[in-house]
Amino acid sequence: MYDGGVYRSQELYELVEDVGGVVLLKSQSSQLLTVTMSIPEEDRGLVEALCKDMGGEVKEVPLAGTEIAVVGPSLGRHHMPHPICDIAEYLRRSGAFTVVMGLARGRGKNTSQINLMESTIIDEYDACVFMMGNFKHCVEAKAGMILSHINAPTVLVCGPEPEGVQGTCDAVVSGVGRKASRMRETSERDKLDEITGRVIEVLGEKRRAIEEDPPYVLPSEVKALLENYGPIDMCLRPAPLVMHLDGLRAKIPYDENHEAVESMEVYGRPLGEVCVITPSKIDDSSILIRIKSRSQVEYEDSLRAERA
Repeated sequence: MYDGGVYRSQELYELVEDVGGVVLLKSQSSQLLTVTMSIPEEDRGLVEALCKDMGGEVKEVPLAGTEIAVVGPSLGRHHMPHPICDIAEYLRRSGAFTVVMGLARGRGKNTSQINLMESTIIDEYDACVFMMGNFKHCVEAKAGMILSHINAPTVLVCGPEPEGVQGTCDAVVSGVGRKASRMRETSERDKLDEITGRVIEVLGEKRRAIEEDPPYVLPSEVKALLENYGPIDMCLRPAPLVMHLDGLRAKIPYDENHEAVESMEVYGRPLGEVCVITPSKIDDSSILIRIKSRSQVEYEDSLRAERA
């Protein structure tokens, strides 16, 4: 990740392209620029030298190419404390694209719930960090009622160490409850590092599972294909293309653009044949592209051959 000024940024993009790398994500605010990129290891020195010559900082980011949801039981001040924002920021510094959200009816130990729409939206992301509170019996009850409905890899963050929640989430980090101030102390920053580490571990398991049956085409290749599409180029939303481990999110309306996206060709095949292209459940705000595995594409090819 390059973090610095926007001056001479075009040189950086050209060098990444020259060495056979790809820009995963770029975010500009006024004259400040953050660029997440993937480059060959042997050319890392060249890119780092240019970044330092541009006056910026460069660091390795293990969560690059992922989109993570940081969720609280509600958007009220009782449940949306400062730690949620700090967690999202720390994950962002490790290369992830993060989204903060709250449930509509997550309040109360006995009344908290998650509906199908909310769980489906959370499952659109590579992983989910769910922040709960300071009462052990409340955390344990809510974990059973809420987290069991989420299929995405989930890290539970809470105050006390809960019991009996192992089957509802992939990892637990305790010692971070509700508080009305930022996490500035050394011990608090260590907890943020621990949360980031657990997310890296959980996504590492997902990466290994994907590598056992790799996607037919890399998400970065689909991203490069879509970058030249007019509505994407004119999109004013931050990061119009966000990569996932098994695909990407294109922040353009589904109804108006899915036919054009499905007809784009990659390796001589329509994108609609090698990807599952669906609308996001968030008010048709974006298109979700899940890349099929090689074995799935081969199986579908064999079925078409038999019918022919």
